[in-house]
Amino acid sequence: MAAKGKKSQKKPNRKELVSVQSKKKDDILSESQKKPNRKEFVSVKSKKKDDILSESDMEDEELEQQSVDSDEGGDSGSEISLDGDDTLARDFLDGSDDEVKGSDSDAELDSDSDSDDHDPQTESTAIDAANRRIQQEGQDELQLNIKEQPDEFRLPTQEELEEEARGPPDLTGLQQRIKEIVRILSNFSALRQEGATRKQYIEQLKLDLGSYYGYNEFLISSFVEMFPPVELMELIEAFEKPRPITLRTNTLKTRRRDLAGVLLNRGINLDPLSKWSKVGLVVYDHQVPYGATPEYMAGHYMVQSASSFLPVMALAPQEKERIVDMAASPGGKTTYIAALMKNTGIIYANEMKEKRLSKLTSNLQRLGVTNTVVCSYDGRELPKVLGHNTADRVLLDAPCSGTGVISKDESVKTSKTAVDVQNFSRLQKELILAAIDMVDANSKTGGYVVYSTCSMMVIENEDVIDYALKKRDVKLVPCGLDFGRPGFVRFRERRFHPSLEKTRRFYPHVHNMDGFFVAKLKKMSNSKGVSAASEVEQEVEEEEVSEMEEVEIPQQPQKKELLKKKSTTKSNDLKRKFQDKPPTFEKRKKYKPPPREEISKAREEKREALREAKKKATKQTKSSSTSKKGREGV
Repeated sequence: MAAKGKKSQKKPNRKELVSVQSKKKDDILSESQKKPNRKEFVSVKSKKKDDILSESDMEDEELEQQSVDSDEGGDSGSEISLDGDDTLARDFLDGSDDEVKGSDSDAELDSDSDSDDHDPQTESTAIDAANRRIQQEGQDELQLNIKEQPDEFRLPTQEELEEEARGPPDLTGLQQRIKEIVRILSNFSALRQEGATRKQYIEQLKLDLGSYYGYNEFLISSFVEMFPPVELMELIEAFEKPRPITLRTNTLKTRRRDLAGVLLNRGINLDPLSKWSKVGLVVYDHQVPYGATPEYMAGHYMVQSASSFLPVMALAPQEKERIVDMAASPGGKTTYIAALMKNTGIIYANEMKEKRLSKLTSNLQRLGVTNTVVCSYDGRELPKVLGHNTADRVLLDAPCSGTGVISKDESVKTSKTAVDVQNFSRLQKELILAAIDMVDANSKTGGYVVYSTCSMMVIENEDVIDYALKKRDVKLVPCGLDFGRPGFVRFRERRFHPSLEKTRRFYPHVHNMDGFFVAKLKKMSNSKGVSAASEVEQEVEEEEVSEMEEVEIPQQPQKKELLKKKSTTKSNDLKRKFQDKPPTFEKRKKYKPPPREEISKAREEKREALREAKKKATKQTKSSSTSKKGREGV
């Protein structure tokens, strides 16, 4: 404000201001007329621009001061002249800036055009080229990795296996090696390694499966013997997944349709089990616990695996029959039998372990079963308690190793050994003989025994049934189940009765249920002892021995007789003997056993003959007894 005060004291005249402005205008115009060449201007453009801007700023300040002074003096004409001169100077300066910018654009035309103009087509082509380059690099890397790996699979050496054992298990490497071995075993003749045998591949597969899935050597060896490699992998993978949750409708209290509707309203998503079951339901999802609904508490359904339906369906109990369940706990099969019998007749539910009796009795009461007697005896002693030949049907769900329910109990992978399976097999053979002894062969509606296990071992299934066929007068009949694989007639070095094809096996990887075995026997007579089948086998063996003895074998002279002849005969006689022809020896014929079909036919004929003889004997005894009664009456 002080500076302004000093300047305001020196007020120039109007003529002086006009002359100053005209001089400055002439100077600016003269400078603008002196235009240098383009090259010289480009070289000194920055300096010129700075000088012009500085001069214009100074002139503007002076003009502003003069305009302030003129405003204070009250002269309106000076304001018009100043404004006109100022606009003229600004237009000139703007023109000079445009010239400088034009020169810059001429010098750097290409760079400005690239930076300002964005072409989407060029950008997209660049992006596509970059993507193609990345894909090509990935393919090159993949091909490089493939070239580094050998084309043919090689079995690991002993040193490599020792190195693997020292370090932590390489699960990805084990899985890849298992797949390769299975692939080679599926087409061994074309894919095998030179010099390697099938046994070496199988042994390596056993080791890898045991270490990857956690099986012991015995169990994995048993599975390898039973299934081909591809199916073996399907079975083991199925054991790693849980089986579906299934419910059995209690037809004593409700129907399946009504029960399904109620459970759906409660948030349990379910469907009918399958065509082969009229009472089963499979649960997919549940919002509430399916084991704590009011319907469960009221006994409208039972949580039961689908495989445990099968023995009861094979037994096919009828109303007003006398039935024995030799291993009844926890009561799923017993209550199913009671539902099929409509609470008529009588059921003996036996459970040897007293700790499991509480589950059995609670389920019987909850489901409304009233025709069942619960007892706790050793199953081998039941014929002495309940009596021989007293039951119409017997269900034996025998205790077993549980190799079919590994998905429920993974401890079976390591806990079961060959000794355990042998002990179970011995117990099962004793139990099935006791079950056959309790059944009445003369029952009008029954005379059947159903044997089942949740095991997949041959020694616990086919071997037990074959033993029963040899020890009792029974025969196998169809189970009445439309699905399932037939049992083994031959397994490795073992040969079983041809009728074992009527038994049924169920696998988790095929039928999506626990591994199970079911066989149905029909008792032909109440005679206790060796069955007709075993007698036929003995006769066949005796015939084979007799045929072996009938083969002529040259008899060699005894030593004592030769010594006597030497002492008594003369030298001439000896010469004559030596001159005689040597004895002729006939070649021993090789014995060819008859085929299995002929043996089975012979067994069936022998059985029929024995049955007819027994029927005649019973008729004769009855006729003799009636005649005696008639005589006594007379």
